[in-house]
Amino acid sequence: MTATATRVLVLNSGSSSVKYQLLDMTDGTRLAVGLVERIGEDTSRLAHTPLATGGDKRETEGPIADHEAALKAVAAELSADGLGLDSPQLAAIGHRVVHGGLKFTAPTVIDDAVLAEIERLVPVAPLHNPANITGIRTAQALRPDLPQVAVFDTAFHTTMPEHAARYAIDVETADAHRIRRYGFHGTSHAYVSRKTAALLGKDPADVNVIVLHLGNGASASAVAGGRCVDTSMGLTPLEGLVMGTRSGDIDPAVTFHLKRVAGMSEDDVDVLLNKRSGLIGLCGDNDMREIRRRIDEGDERARLAFDIYIHRLKKYIGAYTAVLGRVDAVVFTAGVGENAAPVRAAAVAGLEEMGLAVDTDLNAVRSGEPRLISPESARVAVAVVPTDEELEIAQQTYALVSA
Repeated sequence: MTATATRVLVLNSGSSSVKYQLLDMTDGTRLAVGLVERIGEDTSRLAHTPLATGGDKRETEGPIADHEAALKAVAAELSADGLGLDSPQLAAIGHRVVHGGLKFTAPTVIDDAVLAEIERLVPVAPLHNPANITGIRTAQALRPDLPQVAVFDTAFHTTMPEHAARYAIDVETADAHRIRRYGFHGTSHAYVSRKTAALLGKDPADVNVIVLHLGNGASASAVAGGRCVDTSMGLTPLEGLVMGTRSGDIDPAVTFHLKRVAGMSEDDVDVLLNKRSGLIGLCGDNDMREIRRRIDEGDERARLAFDIYIHRLKKYIGAYTAVLGRVDAVVFTAGVGENAAPVRAAAVAGLEEMGLAVDTDLNAVRSGEPRLISPESARVAVAVVPTDEELEIAQQTYALVSA
């Protein structure tokens, strides 16, 4: 890597989409951001914003056959702004990889052996790892000379003790099939827990934090001294909190019951729990803004969905308070956590004996900055800290290739 190579391209490859950001790591400035969606369809769309030049967002629509075509289109957009993939200023490409198992506990330079291991984990991440692999292979073909780095969603959670990570099932069966709690959204939990410590003016090693990452996917984590000791998602991202379309925690016997009584196949149950449950299953909407609007209009189904969502949040706050023993902060992040004041207020309402409260005026403030929303007298800080997974991936990638 040359001394002038300070840029990192971050790629988040989904099954039919590619999100990307180009950052300059001298100061973390975003030079360009964009999204390619509906890959493989006639209605594919590329939205690109050249932040470095202050230009307007450019959108193009039309068929993009596959991820290779998508990344070539992204490269063309970047080149049009003088930010092309052939630039000597590009130090590396950082890839979000959802599942790294137990082997990958830190960002890793990708080679054939690493790719093979990511592929070996496909059975425990069938919705995500294949798309991540496709994005990696495509980027390698475009820039074979450039370091490609995998940053794993699961890595932050590999510090969990065995008593938190293991399920209470037959050990031989669990080990043979790699069944355990892995956790996800790790880059977000790492970034937010560290930023929360800074907000409190303390070293991460001295702070215990409960992080609530509330988006369409949602997860909670208990972070003690900068290390994850428990998290709500498990073998897959299905377990834990109520989410936009996922059920979260559920009696596993429900799946047997649906197969026996309703005649549903394994695929039917999979679709039900991952795509037709959570908020959308409870009330037909997975947008918290719409749910709150319906509640204000007296919609009882929306009210019940909201109450179930909040009840599960409270249970995890209580459980992780017990796990940590001492809690310095409860922090909300991601789309719902950062923007839905009623969710934050409801989640800590009634928990005053645990030292939790929100200040109504502070909670109502809309801001893109980390901030406290608890009264000064509160024993436990309640905070809102905007997550930045792309910056976290870029920072981890750049630190690795610089070293």
